[in-house]
Amino acid sequence: MTTNSLAMSIAAPQGNLEAYIAQVNQFPVLEAQEEADLARRLRDENDLDAARQLILSQLRFVVHIARGYSGYGLPQGDLIQEGNIGLMKAIKRFDPEQGVRLISFAVHWIKAEMHEFILRNWKIVKVATTKAQRKLFFNLRKSKKRLGWFSNDEVHAVANDLGVSPAQVREMEMRLSSSDPSFDGPMDDDEDKAFAPAAYLEDRSMDPARLHEADDWQSQNLDKLAEALEKLDDRSRDILNKRWLTDDKATLHELAAEYKVSAERIRQLEKNAIGKLKTAMAV
Repeated sequence: MTTNSLAMSIAAPQGNLEAYIAQVNQFPVLEAQEEADLARRLRDENDLDAARQLILSQLRFVVHIARGYSGYGLPQGDLIQEGNIGLMKAIKRFDPEQGVRLISFAVHWIKAEMHEFILRNWKIVKVATTKAQRKLFFNLRKSKKRLGWFSNDEVHAVANDLGVSPAQVREMEMRLSSSDPSFDGPMDDDEDKAFAPAAYLEDRSMDPARLHEADDWQSQNLDKLAEALEKLDDRSRDILNKRWLTDDKATLHELAAEYKVSAERIRQLEKNAIGKLKTAMAV
């Protein structure tokens, strides 16, 4: 069993969340020396039991961090599981010789996984894609202590605190305040339903009626083109065929040499023939 599969078997919240939290709180917190010894065993010997003990000793901290993100409306169990993934990544990279506790090192990895999960799932459309937008998203959530929109002074104060422009603050505030619409729209309001995605996102490209109509239109145009070509004189029809209807297209000078006339005369014949085709096709 790999380190990842071992950790996932013990670190993913399953079933009752309260029972899971009660269980992880029973695992003892390791002393600094115990933690360092286990980390060395994992690093030097790939000791899976050492990895297991390190993970179990830190699960309570993941739960504590996840509770700080409860205001985003996402399941606590999912946040904890994402945080546990970050914990496993941190344990894999933890160096006990640096003289820091594991949780101090791991908190960045735990929060990073939770942040990624929140940004993927908070709304259907991502509210933040760049690094600057992500930072602004989480900091603005902390700064917004009340419901309602920021005043102009508050916008500038937040912008100064976070080192961004007021316009960026207003844009992110608008994204935070927006909500995902229902695809079908409300059932009891025809006017609102008209603006639901289902009303204007219909894909009609494969509509059988439209496909049949397009095929019929193309067939009629091909028939008209064939009839129009038949009405041209042999020379005009040959010029159009060699100039436009074959893969190896002839030049004006090549046709001029063939018909023993000037290139300008070939151009005039070609222009006249195309004009006759356009007239016939427009009928």
